[in-house]
This record gives sequence, C-alpha cells and structure tokens, in this order.
Amino acid sequence: MPSIELVGFVAGILLLVSIFASKLANQFGVPSLLLFLFTGWLVEHFTAIDLTNPAIAKFVGDFALIFIIFTGGLDTRWQQVKPVIFSGVKLATLGVLLTMLLMGIFIWLILGSYSTFSLGTEGLPLNKAFLLAAIISSTDAAAVFSVLRSSRTELRGNLQPLLELESSSNDPMAVLLTTTILSQMAGENISILASGMMLISQLLIGTLLGYGLGRLDSYLLNHLGLATQGLYAVGSLALVLFIYSFSVFLNGNGYLAVYVAGLVLGNHPLIHREYISNFHEGFTWLMQIIMFVTLGMLSVPYQATLGSLALVAVIIGLFLMFVARPVSVFVSLAGSGIPWREQGLIAWVGLRGAVPIVLATFPLALGMEQAGEMFVVVSILVVMSLLGQGFTLATVARWLGLTAPGEIT
Repeated sequence: MPSIELVGFVAGILLLVSIFASKLANQFGVPSLLLFLFTGWLVEHFTAIDLTNPAIAKFVGDFALIFIIFTGGLDTRWQQVKPVIFSGVKLATLGVLLTMLLMGIFIWLILGSYSTFSLGTEGLPLNKAFLLAAIISSTDAAAVFSVLRSSRTELRGNLQPLLELESSSNDPMAVLLTTTILSQMAGENISILASGMMLISQLLIGTLLGYGLGRLDSYLLNHLGLATQGLYAVGSLALVLFIYSFSVFLNGNGYLAVYVAGLVLGNHPLIHREYISNFHEGFTWLMQIIMFVTLGMLSVPYQATLGSLALVAVIIGLFLMFVARPVSVFVSLAGSGIPWREQGLIAWVGLRGAVPIVLATFPLALGMEQAGEMFVVVSILVVMSLLGQGFTLATVARWLGLTAPGEIT
C-alpha cells in the first residue's frame, strides 16, 4: 500500500497541474475539461499509477455528478430562467428522448448492419445501440459553463439562461434512460409502458422531494445557529448527500432532486449565502478535476482500439452535431416563439462532457461485452464535441448576431 506521503504528493501535483491547465484554458479559450481529461491520460500512460478500475471510476463519477448538478441549480437564478422554464424543460426531456431515438437508429444502422463499422465481431445489437445513444443523449452543464466562461462570451436575451437551464437539468433524463435500458438488458422484464411510467414516476418523485427537502434545508440552515461559517458549508454538503440518497431510496431520481433542491436554496433567503455559494463553486471544481482526471486515466487500457474506432466515432459525432441535435432542438422548441437564429445557436451548443463518459462506465462496471469499445467511442465523441463546438461557440454566436453588446472580445 502506498504511503500517505506519496499519495499526498501525487494528489497535490495533479491538482496543481489541473489548476494550471484551467488557467491556460481561460487564457486561450480551450475547454478546461478537455485538459483535465488529457492530464489523466498522461498520468496513467507515463507513470506507474494505476487507476483503471471501472467500478472506482463509476463511483467517482456518480459522487462528483451529485455536487456538479446541485451547484448548477444553486447558481441558477429563478428570475432569469422563469421566462424560459417551459422551453428548458422540453429540451431537457423531449429533446434528450428524441436525440436518443435518432442516434439509436443511426448507430444501429452503422454499427449493426455494416460489418465495416462493426464493434466486436458481430456488430452492435439494437439494444446496445440505444444504450450508446442514451449515454450520449444529454448536454453537459460543466462543459457549457466552462466554454462560456473561457470564451468570455455573453449571449443576447434569454439564450444563456436557457442553455444553462437545459444543460443543468437534462442529465437526470439521460441517467434514467441509460439505467432503464441496462435494466432491460439485464433480463428485467420491463415493458415500454412500464418503463415510461417508471420514468414519469422517478421524475415526479425527484421533483417533489427536491422541492420539499430544498425548502426544509433552507429552514434548517437558517435556524441551526452554528458557531462558524465553515460548519454551514459542511452542513450543506451533508444535506445534498441526504437529498440524493433519500430520493433514490424512494425510487425517485436523485440527480433531479438535488438540482431542484439547489434551485430552491439558491432562490430563497439563506444565511451566509455568498460563503456557501463560493464554497460549492470551489468544491464543484474539485469534483470536476478529480472526475475528469480519473476518467482520463480509465481510458488508457482501451486506447488499443482507438484507431479502429476513430472513424466510427467521427461519423456518429457528425450525425449527432448536424442532424440529431438540431432536429431534437427544432422539434422541442416548435411553437415556442424563439427565433430560428437562436434555435440554431441552441442546436450548436450541444456540448458533451463528463456525464456521457460517466454513463459509459456503467456497462464497463457490469462487465458487459463491447463495453470497452463503447467507452472509447463516447470518449472520442466528447473530445470531438469540446473541440468542434467548444472552440466555435463564440464565432457562431457572433456570426448569428446573438452576442450581447457588452461582451468581451
């Protein structure tokens, strides 16, 4: 077992390197999450450190996502999202579902019907094609926030609140679709109707518990009368973990519950609000760094298949960016009154980030056949999205005339 000195030294170096990478990202407009992934890949590839256990990576990812999603809700101002709440909810639910359906059919046609682009020896079955589609169906809040900050882009009107609301709230839908498909593949005889009812039930329970427990947490934090500010931060961490776990125990969606609870806490009177918000922002950055470095390290054992799967991943990524995402956005926002140019930018800001890679660890942790190849495809898609859409977000926004007058150029 390594000594505490060695673990502390390595952890400190990794965090410092990641922080420096984040500074470079902000300076040059590079998505910082991409550099975190690359840091993890370098560590695993060129050192003796071995952290390639899918179960550990899944645990780290699940734990980090709880706080990333909570902070997304905590930082969301209700007055800003209120005008776009209906459109945001449609994008976060119907949009994710449509993306999964379109991508599932396309992936099956590419990987299941044509041996040239097959995963494994027999191609990818229909159920695994939809599993892969569900994994990549949601946009990522951390990626969207990171790119908007690093590109110093301010969007006109309600565009930025809508994008942040969608990216913060659509992860639970992707998690639910992924776990539902995995349950069916595990032999649990769940009909489509039962799956739909379970989906609605989990969303409703998660929303109600998130709102109720968020109000309760607000009351508790305001009336605990603790001696120091630091204890309020610790208390807020404990409450987030409790909300997630309690919601899951009651068959609700824990990720949606913590997002709603964060939204409630962020929009009600709260003692030491600024301190608690700053604490969670810093803690979320720590979670993102740990998660992305861990996922980058996990990807190393599957690099042998990178060359053979790169073309497959690029084809899938192009379909996702230029067909599935735009169609899902235009259908979801039909009749919303949002101008076509704004819908076009929303369609382009479909960045993938941590969530798809974390979800890709689910079949890995189960030891599912072809899970390694699926993980590689998802990793390439995320990098492709961060590079292609992340680097061009500000340019496309300016080209469409949708940047705010006071943006920093």
